[in-house]
Amino acid sequence: MQHQPHPDTARADAPPTPYLTSLIDAALEAHQAGRLDAAEPFYREALALDPAYAKALHYFGVLQHQRGDHVFAAELMSEALKLDRTDATCWSNRGLVAAALGHPNEAMICYDQALQLQPDFADARNNFGVALQAQGAFDEAVGQYQLALAVNPSLVDAHLNLGTALNKLGRYDEALVCYQHALALDPHSAEAHFNAGNAYNARGEHAAAIASFERALALRGDYAEAHINLGSLIGKLGDYVGAESQYRRAVALKPNPTNLVCLGGSLGAQGRLDEEEGFYRHALALDPHYADAHQNLAWLLLKRGDYRHGWAEFAQRWRKSDYEAIAIADVAEWRGESLDGRRLLLVGEQGFGDHFQFLRYARVLEQLGATVDICVREPLLPLVERIPAVQRAFSGKPDGQYDFWVPMMSVPSCVGTELSTIPAEVPYMFADKAKIEAWRKRTDVAGKSTRKVGLVWAGSPTFGNDCYRSMALADLSALSEIGNVAWYALQKGPAHAQLANAPEAFRAHDFTADLNSFDDTAALIMNLDLVITVDTGVAHLAAALGKPVWVLLPANSDWRWLENRNDSPWYPAMKLFRQTLLGDWAPVVAEVSKALQDQ
Repeated sequence: MQHQPHPDTARADAPPTPYLTSLIDAALEAHQAGRLDAAEPFYREALALDPAYAKALHYFGVLQHQRGDHVFAAELMSEALKLDRTDATCWSNRGLVAAALGHPNEAMICYDQALQLQPDFADARNNFGVALQAQGAFDEAVGQYQLALAVNPSLVDAHLNLGTALNKLGRYDEALVCYQHALALDPHSAEAHFNAGNAYNARGEHAAAIASFERALALRGDYAEAHINLGSLIGKLGDYVGAESQYRRAVALKPNPTNLVCLGGSLGAQGRLDEEEGFYRHALALDPHYADAHQNLAWLLLKRGDYRHGWAEFAQRWRKSDYEAIAIADVAEWRGESLDGRRLLLVGEQGFGDHFQFLRYARVLEQLGATVDICVREPLLPLVERIPAVQRAFSGKPDGQYDFWVPMMSVPSCVGTELSTIPAEVPYMFADKAKIEAWRKRTDVAGKSTRKVGLVWAGSPTFGNDCYRSMALADLSALSEIGNVAWYALQKGPAHAQLANAPEAFRAHDFTADLNSFDDTAALIMNLDLVITVDTGVAHLAAALGKPVWVLLPANSDWRWLENRNDSPWYPAMKLFRQTLLGDWAPVVAEVSKALQDQ
């Protein structure tokens, strides 16, 4: 937050005539009171009488800046500075105008000039920090804010800005202290409550974050950003109806692409697919290159089975920073050109489940004539190295010569994958034979007449829809009573602790302490007859290994499971069990129980 110019900081010029003095006094009185229309005629008359009156040029420029005419404001202030280059306040205000025009380097030069003239100019220090922060120089910005506060500890904007910079640096405790200082100075600062909410949210203190956002909105009901952040938080906690309400208020205030996509996403999370599409289309009408709108629209189209349009939208999913993080310098991205005799680097993206699902395309690319290398995250390397179509798998920075590179999840759009042409031949991933044998010896104790079933009931808690795609192990307790089933826990992460109070049947074969990698998990899965899981990476891993998999899906299931199907065209040995009411797992568990007993 820049500290905005204010006419009562005027330098004490000596106007050449008493009449000019009275004109400027009247202009500043009206300007300071916020009556810009009343101030303007006084400034204009003063400049008509003396076009070289620096003070009038300066503050008439401030007025134009406040009205949003930054080009005219720049002309006026620049003219004032030609006449008086020693006015630190004018240099600082000229920096604000440069920033508003999108000229950050010019803004910093102006602030620096102001500070050379007046090193203890707190407003200029604060604004210099804002310019640095806008360029990502957060540590340097922190230094400027601290210098500003050393001069003027009551500068609320500097406390807020310092907190924001510290928040960006992940220093949430320090950020909260800054917001508390700001609130001590101005308890009615909606911005301070809003920023505190962001810091609390980053620390995982959701109740405190919600309270802060609500306080910000009580103070300023038209605070669109607070509506958005409150909606995002309560949506993450599972209240999609409440999130929708907040997003609708934000859209009414600011119907920009970001707010429209948030609203569409909240509707999609409730299964209202027909309603969500219009908001993505509206966002793209405003900004045809808005990546989040393309991605959400792609997910919607893919879920409907419209792969031709869905993959085309998905190809435009990239935010600039995300794309640059995986792009290979000096190598062309493959977009469907002939691969005969070419070397191609397939680059992994998104989550582990996405990797397991789309690694199948290595074989497709090889069949098109490519020599295929794959760059993936290190935990996947042992499994990826055994994919027959992969020449070389590695993690880290590419060090070879390639004709093309391609993001893994862009391949379907390049090869024109339709529902009927999904490459669904399994297995396409393979576990380590020695590890399979080691696990065979440990699992044979269950007996040949007993079905060995792996079980996963929860995914990563950081996933956006985790509160609905995951379940409690207690919800599955009815399965523990089915005879001739030996249950093998494949659950990792915090949810594993639920085993402690689970029925003995679920606890009898818990080898998760020995599952130190996906390679270990794959080898254990190869010794099982079936894997029952919620929508996690294990579902994709087991299916890619060619094992039967039953997936328990929430009513707002992911795009890849399509709609109203109990099978998956991606995995021939997979069966889907779907909720009909979001959050109600009981009918799903009953259906799974019956299916197990009927086998």
